[in-house]
Amino acid sequence: MPLITHEDGAYALQILYAVPDDAWYLELDDAADNRTLVIAIVPDEDPAREPTVCFDPEAGHRHIPYDVMRWFMEHVEAEIRTSRAWMELRPELVEIIRELREEYLGLIDDERFGPVLAELRATVPAEDLPAVLDAAFGRNLDDSVR
Repeated sequence: MPLITHEDGAYALQILYAVPDDAWYLELDDAADNRTLVIAIVPDEDPAREPTVCFDPEAGHRHIPYDVMRWFMEHVEAEIRTSRAWMELRPELVEIIRELREEYLGLIDDERFGPVLAELRATVPAEDLPAVLDAAFGRNLDDSVR
């Protein structure tokens, strides 16, 4: 758990994945009293859902130092970049990736990879194939069954 200290105290970053929400949750916690102050929600399956940032209303009015908030938002930005980068591709590729992720739940074994790769080679332009394979399965062309 990453930690940042400030003259006001220490703050911790918790990163969790919520399967029912298909989203990463990044929480900024006050380490002294283990209280969540800010939550960033980064959906990674549905391109239509945008990332959001929420302040915990039960935490009351809390002063969060600028450097701490900036540190937290840099982590949020990095998560958005890694979890949602594929959503910046052309719309037709985003749709192919979304369908593959839905059909195979982001996992594909070696036995099925070869036939899926052959099908993708027939429908996806060669220059886009590495991005599609990485975004859909976290795999690359070197992973193909020969």
